[in-house]
Amino acid sequence: MPTPGAGARMTLLILLAVILQVSGLGQIRVLGGNVDLVALLVIGVAFFAGAVPGALCGFFAGFLLDAAIGGNLGASSLVLTAVGYGTGRYAEVRRPAHGLAPLAVTAAASACYVLAFAAVSFMLEVSAAVSAGVLREMAMTVLLNTALALPVFALVRRLLRPVLVVDPFERRRRARTRDAGPLGLRGLEV
Repeated sequence: MPTPGAGARMTLLILLAVILQVSGLGQIRVLGGNVDLVALLVIGVAFFAGAVPGALCGFFAGFLLDAAIGGNLGASSLVLTAVGYGTGRYAEVRRPAHGLAPLAVTAAASACYVLAFAAVSFMLEVSAAVSAGVLREMAMTVLLNTALALPVFALVRRLLRPVLVVDPFERRRRARTRDAGPLGLRGLEV
């Protein structure tokens, strides 16, 4: 059951990411690509909190981002909801415990995000231009998001850790095996 503290922390993170993205971080271009902080936040929340909180964060962050920039209302929400749910579901099923897992998860989720957002934008725009430069921009955006994954994930983990149901540092342990009998068969102590 989500607590009011979890909702307040999530709202704070979403507002901070959208404000930073709209205020200037989204317009900074590096080698043709730009950092998408909102997508990084959704991926980080989904990685630590799970599928449903990731989808909720994706929906509200995408809706707020679309409303702030005046784009097609719902395009970012649709794509970020799917990315948040998919990333959270992967983290719930696999429980990656390696310290560099956020890099691989961010690269895959960012690639899915830019491809899906391009497809949705292409379907919604009447006069959309397609060129080979778009693929280069998409690749650079994925690389930039991957480069910033570790600090963003550390911030998200630090802010959400007190309200998470499952501790992200908890590692699965193998169940202790029962002692076998002299014949090597368990349960037959002959």
